Amino acid sequence: MSTEVNGEYGADQIQILEGLEAVRKRPGMYIGSTSIRGLHHLVYEIVDNSIDEALAGFCSEIQVTICKDNSIKVIDNGRGIPIGINHKAGLPAVEVVFTILHAGGKFGGGGYKVSGGLHGVGASVVNALSEWLEVTIYQNGKMYRQRYERGKVMYPLKEIGVTERTGTEVIFLPDKEIFEETVFDYEILRQRLREMAFLTKGIKIILTDERLEEPKTREFYYEGGIKEYVAYLNRHKNPLYDQIIYCEGQRDDIYVEVALQHNNSYQEGTYSFVNNITTPEGGTHLTGFRNALTKTFNDYAKKNKILKENETNLTGEDIREGLSAIISIKISEPQFEGQTKQKLGNSEARGAVESVVTEQLTYFLEQNPSVAKMICDKAVLAQRARDAARKARDLTRRKTALEGTSLPGKLADCSDKDPKNCEIYIVEGDSAGGSAKTARNRATQAILPLRGKILNVEKSRLDKILVNNEIKAMITAFGTGIGEDFDIEKLRYDKIVIMTDADVDGAHIATLMLTFLYRFMPDLIRKGHVYLAQPPLYKIDKNKKVYYAYDDKELNEVLSEIGRDSNNKIQRYKGLGEMDAEQLWDTTMDPEKRILLRVTIDEESESEIDVVFNTLMGDKVEPRREFIETNAKYVKNLDI
Repeated sequence: MSTEVNGEYGADQIQILEGLEAVRKRPGMYIGSTSIRGLHHLVYEIVDNSIDEALAGFCSEIQVTICKDNSIKVIDNGRGIPIGINHKAGLPAVEVVFTILHAGGKFGGGGYKVSGGLHGVGASVVNALSEWLEVTIYQNGKMYRQRYERGKVMYPLKEIGVTERTGTEVIFLPDKEIFEETVFDYEILRQRLREMAFLTKGIKIILTDERLEEPKTREFYYEGGIKEYVAYLNRHKNPLYDQIIYCEGQRDDIYVEVALQHNNSYQEGTYSFVNNITTPEGGTHLTGFRNALTKTFNDYAKKNKILKENETNLTGEDIREGLSAIISIKISEPQFEGQTKQKLGNSEARGAVESVVTEQLTYFLEQNPSVAKMICDKAVLAQRARDAARKARDLTRRKTALEGTSLPGKLADCSDKDPKNCEIYIVEGDSAGGSAKTARNRATQAILPLRGKILNVEKSRLDKILVNNEIKAMITAFGTGIGEDFDIEKLRYDKIVIMTDADVDGAHIATLMLTFLYRFMPDLIRKGHVYLAQPPLYKIDKNKKVYYAYDDKELNEVLSEIGRDSNNKIQRYKGLGEMDAEQLWDTTMDPEKRILLRVTIDEESESEIDVVFNTLMGDKVEPRREFIETNAKYVKNLDI
């Protein structure tokens, strides 16, 4: 990628757009939320500024430290934020960056050709939402420092010493008055910083946690960039071929990088980024990639007689079966749809990606005919399976009243037809299903009992999945269709509640169902429609009064409150089937009393979620054992 920068990066390249007053009053507008996710977003904003220096060719190392007091320190070896006077503001440029919203080198001032970040608001927002923030600049052989408290300047920028290095050091402590949680999660930061290192080849990012007795440090450095990212995604899978296909080029000032490799699974894992920002809803760059992939492979298959002239073309879905791919573009003025930057809108990005990928992928296939044939053969098999799946899918679509109903016979539907008022319980077993049908509110609660464990979709092709009776029943009941036919507007229930026994088998069944939903109906999870019911583990009877406890800790609390004596009758539920209808309603189904856990997807870590699903539900045993051994110490509830 070209690292040429138009103009100079000096004090007057920092442009001011507006003030900072609203940030503390409405933090959610600037960082999404004040939850744990918003807390970590503060770190990403400061690191993004250092990444921008790397993209411009001036930074090779970033150190991120979680300090003992839970403050964050970020140090880079870039040029250092300018310290000269910005003549428009009459203030040092660094003070403008940290105290005035929408001030930075990313607004056409020539400081950066491309950049991520929240349109330049990052540094000032982090400052506004911190108890204190201190910035130190290493520049021109001198060190300069300024401190802020809740966004207010504590003293003018001052020279504090001499140095031979260059760069910026920012240390901040998130404000407890703003955030619900102020303790940083090392694993969340590790995942995001590793992703940043994959996307910026040649940058070294070092993460250190000083809160432990022995500080923990991880270093991320990937000379191969996104090629190594694809290798990471496929590391627990069986790649179809050894090479990772890599396309790189520049069209109309858009820098395009694409890496891809097929594996023998049936799931696609394609992730797109713009200026290192994840775009979970895709956009024009993803469309360009998919267009190029479909056209290039069909042209090759026809030219080399893998497909005969009269045979139906391969679809994009056929060609992408078992594909792991990263699409990363750098563009000077990205236009995102919506405030959350989840979908790219620049029309020129589609043409740029399509052009680069078509040209270089065509060349690769001509040079590697054995690899090309393997991919085409897999796609042809997928095409045949898709034809079989289409017949099965037609049977799962909910038909209109004129066509006759196709709702599953074992579904006890609710009478209210407004989806916003309705919920469906997916219940393990006929016994629990019977209790649930008796217990439910018939107007708004539907019950779908499933028999045993559903198919593990991670190991199955779509045609096999769609003839599985339990999966067919769920698809039909939900009404949305699946895959490319999925339409969330047709969802028949606002809440889909997975209700399984509170034991190992119940957890396995819930995991199989979540795997299916994540792979084939992910928007149900993204839009907040999927929940896990939390049935109690214990029933305590004392003097004709009944208490319920959902874990051992709560059991001890109840016993401490009512007294530990021989009058206590404690029952440990082995399954939902042991509860009568009244108990099931009181503990697990009554909207006034029940506990539901909403299932969510952190879209910034979706590639990591994909890796975990494949590790736990895929074919390879060794990675699963390693995962369990590594994470066993974090288990809180284990059925013995």
